[in-house]
Amino acid sequence: MVRRRRLVGALLAAPLVLALALGGLVTWWLRAGTLPLASGATWMTVQKTATADATPRPGAPVFLLAVGTDARTGETVARGDAIHVIGVNPTTGQGTILDIPRDTGAAIPGRGTDKINAAMSAGGADLLARTVSNLVGVPISYVITTDFDGFIGMVDGLGGVTVNVTRRSVDSFSGANFEVGPVRMNGTQALAFNRNRHSFPTGDLQRSENQGYFILQALAQLRAQDPGPGATLALLGNLGRHARLVNLGWADAYRLGRLGLSLDPANVENVLIPVGSGVGSRLQVQPSAGALFADFRDDAILQSR
Repeated sequence: MVRRRRLVGALLAAPLVLALALGGLVTWWLRAGTLPLASGATWMTVQKTATADATPRPGAPVFLLAVGTDARTGETVARGDAIHVIGVNPTTGQGTILDIPRDTGAAIPGRGTDKINAAMSAGGADLLARTVSNLVGVPISYVITTDFDGFIGMVDGLGGVTVNVTRRSVDSFSGANFEVGPVRMNGTQALAFNRNRHSFPTGDLQRSENQGYFILQALAQLRAQDPGPGATLALLGNLGRHARLVNLGWADAYRLGRLGLSLDPANVENVLIPVGSGVGSRLQVQPSAGALFADFRDDAILQSR
């Protein structure tokens, strides 16, 4: 039971990571002039990839990868079990989240074809970023990861997240028990909401899409919470102290911070990539995904939808 709770919790952690990393960690630096070092429990890791463009074109779209792993406390090797590609267009202030189910079959460099979540355990964040980049056709510059404990900590660190429940949910497996309507959730409640797949006909697919929705809810809340400079800085500083930076310099932090401040969740689409039955338990990316990826990669905006 402990293993199952950690695994399922990790699947849902990534949706909150991007909102906190963009809207919290580096926003603190932009406003206060200092970037706090991680102290205490680490809620998230923000890593610049080895293939990131060192001199990005002004106004060019930025692509990030938000990942929830299945790591237990103290483990260093884990699968990427919640995978979301986030594209942001800094010129228009628009963006797109592509939700990739963990069982999606993909070509993993040096490993052949496997479920895409295996790339993380085989070669860490860099290999998963390369795998996703090859699948979607976009350059992944940053990978933001978290695990079960990080998810709980971040939700509670925010003071909870309000979610609009669209379907009556009673699920003994996840512990979800929510009426339709807006619900203010603490970390434990948010975990139950996001773990729930038995309430939906498409199961894991709907759960993956719900994770993308959760990113936008958390980001919207961060932008809306402005009780005053002191209280805002205290909140963002608390988030920043629980982040670990890898290969990330001041220029990168500044760029991410500007993105976080400029992105309005109302201008971001959340889209589940089209998948269907494949070999064994793997899902196969459908032919229609080609046009979706092409529309996404040029400017991070889906004009065809």
